[in-house]
Amino acid sequence: MMEQWLQKRHIDWRRSFWLLVSVVVIVFDRITKFWVYETFYTGEIRPVTSFFSLVLTFNTGAAFSFLADAGGWQRIFFVVISVAACLLFFWLLLRGGSRLFSFSLVLIIGGALGNLWDRLQLGRVIDFLLFHYHNWHYPAFNVADAAITIGAILLIIDGLSQRKRRIFEDDDS
Repeated sequence: MMEQWLQKRHIDWRRSFWLLVSVVVIVFDRITKFWVYETFYTGEIRPVTSFFSLVLTFNTGAAFSFLADAGGWQRIFFVVISVAACLLFFWLLLRGGSRLFSFSLVLIIGGALGNLWDRLQLGRVIDFLLFHYHNWHYPAFNVADAAITIGAILLIIDGLSQRKRRIFEDDDS
């Protein structure tokens, strides 16, 4: 009876496994942000290496503080964008694809939900990973941002490899 119910619902447990990756990203993001939030004071920098430090900073904008000084409306805007992106990537995940494609989607979903959590809870995103060299520094970011970036890069790689495969298949016909 349970098997018939599952078949009627068309549940693909492999796709459910992929969502577990998103959960791991969210949990790791939450744990690291909680630790930094509870351990550091705002703006505090703790060097780890000569080129990497931990810092507690907040971002009301998006990547590279895009729209951070927009006056508050951007919070709702980024919440809507995050929800829409997660729904789109979840739909794409349900449609299926290569392992690399699925992995990239769940990294992006996990990262988007991690930052969405901050926006809903705090109204801003906690950033704490800071790479620097002499007077130059890369804007601080977090685990969710890293997951989104890695997922986007892998999505591009998957798209390029799919295109290359199609080109070679067309040459064979």
